Amino acid sequence: MDKKKNFVIIGGGACGPKAAARARRLDANANITMVQDEIYTSYAACGLPYFISGLVKSGNELMVRNAEAFKKISNVDVLIHTRADSIDRSAHKVHITNLTDGQTSTLDYDKLVLATGADPIVPPIKGINLQGIHVLKKIPDAEEIMALMTASRTHRAVIVGAGLIGMEMAESLVTKGFEVTVVEALDRLLAAVVDEEISDLVARHVKSKGVTLKLGQKIVAFEGEGRVQRSITDKESIDADVVIFAIGIRPNSRLAREAGLEVGAFGDIVVDQHLRTSDPDIYAGGDCVANINLITGQKVFVPLGSTANKHGHVIAANMTGGDQIWPGIVSTACVKVFDFNIGRTGLGEKEAVTAGYNVVTGLIPGLDLPEYYPGSKEVIIKLVVDAATHRILGGQGTGPGEVIKRTDVLATAITMGMTVDTLANLDLAYAPPYNSSLDILHHLANLVLNKIAGRIQGIKPKKVKEKIDKKEDFTLLDVRSRGEFQTARIESPQTCLLPQSRLRQEIQTLPKDKEIVVMCHRGSRAYQAACTLKGAGMKDVKFMEGSLTCWCDDVVGKPPL
Repeated sequence: MDKKKNFVIIGGGACGPKAAARARRLDANANITMVQDEIYTSYAACGLPYFISGLVKSGNELMVRNAEAFKKISNVDVLIHTRADSIDRSAHKVHITNLTDGQTSTLDYDKLVLATGADPIVPPIKGINLQGIHVLKKIPDAEEIMALMTASRTHRAVIVGAGLIGMEMAESLVTKGFEVTVVEALDRLLAAVVDEEISDLVARHVKSKGVTLKLGQKIVAFEGEGRVQRSITDKESIDADVVIFAIGIRPNSRLAREAGLEVGAFGDIVVDQHLRTSDPDIYAGGDCVANINLITGQKVFVPLGSTANKHGHVIAANMTGGDQIWPGIVSTACVKVFDFNIGRTGLGEKEAVTAGYNVVTGLIPGLDLPEYYPGSKEVIIKLVVDAATHRILGGQGTGPGEVIKRTDVLATAITMGMTVDTLANLDLAYAPPYNSSLDILHHLANLVLNKIAGRIQGIKPKKVKEKIDKKEDFTLLDVRSRGEFQTARIESPQTCLLPQSRLRQEIQTLPKDKEIVVMCHRGSRAYQAACTLKGAGMKDVKFMEGSLTCWCDDVVGKPPL
């Protein structure tokens, strides 16, 4: 009879429990032990902002399976509130400490899994240890933040960092009646997630919800008597007695490093395609490792719970004798920020340029359902394509409508190496309750193909704003109706109203020797009008992609989104 294998898993967040549960399904006889330094195990940490907001009523609702359930259902021994101190690779032992009573012991392993996750980045700035300053990683963190909120006298909060967690927490705190200021060292929010056009739209929406954005500012100190009262940036002082630090995370690779395992440039535990470390008897997965980007072939650190669960699935197969490959990721992510959905996949525009691609992009607003069908909502989608091969490199979007469905379509397309030509004719489901006869992705693909072919030239709204600010001599031709123009318009010396319905009759009134940028509400009429002008012999014609919907600067009247 074969000797029972000993599988030890360090970490009980996402990757570890997935590896433990599947390993049991694949090997009924192995001894499986999971070590977790918290009292909670196998819970949805991504749901913590919604626990704080009250949408999730208790921490228990975030629990997938506790230690007792793991033992009953999967016959996995879970050592909670237990710290893994070190790894003796030569003896195949893990030294552990019970944090409740201080007792130390060892665990023998045949195969070891490091699912140690990542730690929040908290720089050692002045006042960082004042009461009222917190990170959000675990259920106890959320409970302590909720206690801070209850004890708050001012109901003013500062969130340091405008990434995914920062934006989710902004909504949670506003929901609880807090006056929220977000401080971000970079010049825009969600800078590591989406491109400038999408980021600017989200920023406009966030500000409309009462959040104050302090972009391009860096926190240098905190002040207060025992409890934080002021956040000091390199430009100003902001009063608040609740501070959430969310500037990013770094891999927790201490055990691996001290055990002599190879560690990468991100501080990640280096693994191969089987998620094996430099020691063939030790695997690693989740937020403590980097992944291969399927487009560039380069390593990226994109920590997500979805990826961690997949890692656990692959690790379980391989440590029980299988041969499963982890291919990599296309960096797909999504987040809800107030009434806006935000999704991204693949490469952003600057990432694609840096990677050496000849990039062409398209930006289109539209509705997620036919306009006549009740409940249709706005979405704005951007596509990034390699002009030379027509390969889809990336996509992202935002808006109150169904953005994530389009993000997932693009993630699939990118993973399969699809071209924009195929996307233009992709057989997507259609019925009025679900979609228009042509999805916004079809329109976007056709726009990009027309730009590659030189049939039309687009210009981004921010570039148009720069031209206005520089007082360039061009015509900003608005082809909406007079009523639309009076409701909301871009006020500038360059602006000229000529409704599309009168364009052919009055085209001779437009200057033929001057650059003309055509705009409308979303861009479709501007595109058609630009084609009309080109057909009439005008040489320097562009249409403003996204038009007024994607215009994030001041307008006279009410913005359309």
